[in-house]
Amino acid sequence: MNRLSVRLVISHVLVAVIGAVAAFLVVRWLAPALFDQSMQQGPGGGRGPGMGQGAGGALRDQFAAAVDQALFVGVAVGVVAAAAFGVFAAQRVVRSLGRVRTATAQLAHGHYDVVVPEPKEPELAELARDVNQLGQALAQTEATRMRLLGEVAHELRTPLTVIDGYVEGMIDQVLPTTAENLGQITDETRRLRRLGEDLSALSRAEEGRLGLTLAPSDLGAVVAAAAERLRPQTDDAGVRLVVDSPTGLPASIDADRIAQVVTNLVGNALRATDAGGTITVTSRALGNHAVVEVRDSGVGLSAEQLAKVFERFYRVAGQRIGEAGSGIGLTISRGIARAHGGELTAASSGLGQGASFTLRLPLAR
Repeated sequence: MNRLSVRLVISHVLVAVIGAVAAFLVVRWLAPALFDQSMQQGPGGGRGPGMGQGAGGALRDQFAAAVDQALFVGVAVGVVAAAAFGVFAAQRVVRSLGRVRTATAQLAHGHYDVVVPEPKEPELAELARDVNQLGQALAQTEATRMRLLGEVAHELRTPLTVIDGYVEGMIDQVLPTTAENLGQITDETRRLRRLGEDLSALSRAEEGRLGLTLAPSDLGAVVAAAAERLRPQTDDAGVRLVVDSPTGLPASIDADRIAQVVTNLVGNALRATDAGGTITVTSRALGNHAVVEVRDSGVGLSAEQLAKVFERFYRVAGQRIGEAGSGIGLTISRGIARAHGGELTAASSGLGQGASFTLRLPLAR
């Protein structure tokens, strides 16, 4: 009884039965009265030529019996036709739903390339399209997960190889246990710890549980201080750093997290800019929001790179060798921006035209 096909057939039959019963009752109630009225009236609207009470009653009964038989036959034909049509419609619907069910079962077993053919019914076609889109999204998520595991393994492999080499060399007394060699191990250990912290921050950002400590702050001062901390690095690289972030931008923010975003943006701009280039950091009020922009004259971004720049572990080609980051800084930064009720976007006119990253945050009322 709970199967959809049975319920569809029963619903068609019930509709036919209800309609037939209603028609039967109405006809059975009206037909004798109308017959009596027609027998009592003559051609001109008066009484007819007269007929015996018994003869009229017998004719009336015969007429009612004929009407009953015709109604019973009509009801039976209607119910059978409704049942046949219900079976046909139920088979079409169940067949289409069966394809969707088969596809979802394959999706559950990891076969994300399955495609559900779209039936002719618009509603079922929309359902099939939704399932196909779900499969594509799951396939993309699985590919991202596999790439994430590969990238994490690669990031872990390099420092672990260095640490293992130094420790093994010291054990075999090939390398002396000097402060310099121990310092190399310490640097790689810090790199591992930093990667672990980044992965933890990435997980919290994507799950929306960064745990911000919001407080009234001057956003302009926070941005300027964070950018100025990287001035020694820009000077060493021969890159000009211009900071135009006036004070007086009140906002309820986690100052440490916003400083982390600015540091990441300026650091990325430094890695993408050759000596002689310029990095400009500006902040201003725009309506009810504060806009912080980090613009560089570096390698720029193509349209394809712009679409992927916020993906986990994505690295832009053309950065200086040995300066590449972990590839999750922008993902974390965007999560921080969104946790503040803002947004982080990227723009570029093309390769070789530089790039700009814009952070929008709501101003305090």
